[in-house]
Amino acid sequence: MRPTTTTCRFQHGLRQLPMVWLCGLTLILLAGCHSAGSGNGISKLMGKRESDGGLPQRHSVAAEQLVVMSDLKLGAKHPLVEELKVLREQVHEKLQLPEDETGEKVTVYLFSNEMEYRKYIEETYPGLPFRRAYFIGTPDKLAVYTFWGDKIREDLRHEFTHGLLHASLQTVPLWLDEGLAEYFEVPGVEPGTVNNEYAVRLARAVQSGWRPDIRRLERLEKVEQMHRADYRESWAWVHFMLHSTPDGKQVLLDYLQSLHETSHPDLLSTSLVAALPEADARFLNYVATLNTYRDWLSTPSQEQFTGTKRRETVSRANAP
Repeated sequence: MRPTTTTCRFQHGLRQLPMVWLCGLTLILLAGCHSAGSGNGISKLMGKRESDGGLPQRHSVAAEQLVVMSDLKLGAKHPLVEELKVLREQVHEKLQLPEDETGEKVTVYLFSNEMEYRKYIEETYPGLPFRRAYFIGTPDKLAVYTFWGDKIREDLRHEFTHGLLHASLQTVPLWLDEGLAEYFEVPGVEPGTVNNEYAVRLARAVQSGWRPDIRRLERLEKVEQMHRADYRESWAWVHFMLHSTPDGKQVLLDYLQSLHETSHPDLLSTSLVAALPEADARFLNYVATLNTYRDWLSTPSQEQFTGTKRRETVSRANAP
């Protein structure tokens, strides 16, 4: 049985993506997806069951594993829907994920505005702090909750990736779950577009004496243990394995296959070091050069998805 899983989008910084893991029917807060005093909210969240009341249901679009429920009429050919369909193909192809035998879908509940989204989250999950988007996976459903706004594109790419991973795999280690979601969050004609903010910060860290430690990342089980640098490093390890050498890529693909077959996998670092004995040094060199790389592949503009400038949101009246 798949454990219940929650991930969310933090609002500080550009990309800080904490996670709450909920094991079985008992909520265990392991994540930095909380604020001071949130401990009291855990018991409240445990006692509250999700209800369809208040969820967007006026319009629906279905495509393979994707179901979008919204009060905004997007249409099957809306650029955002089309991008998520392409994203699914990219995730499965790039990671060679086994097709889900049950055909399990990821349902996106897209609220028309922040107020309605906030009201639903507060009433249904009173123990959770406000975040722009949540992925909540239970034994019965994989669901993404978010609202239409200027960050809709990156939020949906990130959370939908979480959904696809948990639809195909029995478990996903925290650091790898976030690293893969960060990797596919960045739009591009092909997966692998460099997150320039991360590349700059990592290059500066290397110059300041920082050194990678994938084994430390593997020991992280609670997101409150993770810092912004850990999200950047997780993204960079994924990028390194997928793009540096064929051996590194095969290690990751084999590991993902093992996650499909067992909920108690070995450590990825063990296989990586066996295939690449100088993995840490190679990774360090790779990270040091990322900042000099610029992916000039054109990507659709933000306005194509939201109909607004970066700092504006679409109202119910003028949403597509």
